[in-house]
Amino acid sequence: MIKVAVCGAFGKMGQEVCHAVEASQDMELAAKIDIAGDVYKTIDEAYKNTPFDVVIDFTQPKAIYENAKYCLNNKIKIVIGTTGLKDDEIKTLKELSEQNKTGCLIAPNFSTGAVLMMMFSQMAAKYFDNAEIIELHHNQKKDAPSGTAIKTALMMSEAKATFKKGNCPETETIEGARGGTSYSDIQIHSVRMPGYIASQEVIFGSSGQIFKIRHDSMDRKCYMDGVLLAVRHVAAENDFIYGLENIL
Repeated sequence: MIKVAVCGAFGKMGQEVCHAVEASQDMELAAKIDIAGDVYKTIDEAYKNTPFDVVIDFTQPKAIYENAKYCLNNKIKIVIGTTGLKDDEIKTLKELSEQNKTGCLIAPNFSTGAVLMMMFSQMAAKYFDNAEIIELHHNQKKDAPSGTAIKTALMMSEAKATFKKGNCPETETIEGARGGTSYSDIQIHSVRMPGYIASQEVIFGSSGQIFKIRHDSMDRKCYMDGVLLAVRHVAAENDFIYGLENIL
């Protein structure tokens, strides 16, 4: 039985994760951790009172880096669903995971469909010289662009150095109108609107054609199979993984 602690247990994703863990036949919900409510306030407090095997973190961008460092420095395995980590922070977590021989899995998205969208975009990137990404989330999401969009751009960037081939010089009459520039000059546009949960569209273009790959999440339950898959992997292994596509 895998003993699991959920950090951010009272958030919308955290609540779904708690339900999924409780319904799983090979896992036990050992601790709920959240700054709100009558539960453990920190990972340290929870671990001293109720030892567990894996932490699942769905908190906030400002908290995740310190949470992850604490876990890895104390040889507590962790599955990270919180987005907002910077490249240098991910690099440090990878080093800590390897140094302490402690499993760590970071996934910008746990939906199978979203992961396939990212993988298909990586495949398509070899055949198109121009591409942009539009990501759409609810208006309570605090980081922009989304971790999924950043990871998608990173995967696409492995195909070529720029996706702005043939673009004319541009002048923004309103700052930010062209979105943010990411890996290999891929523009990412972030929409925040009530009604959305999480959607992403990757647009590829070439002379005479447009190719689009889109994924829409309608319910947070769509992430749970991926979360449980990640927990099982981390519980069994001591490696560092960035992206659910690496264990599908």
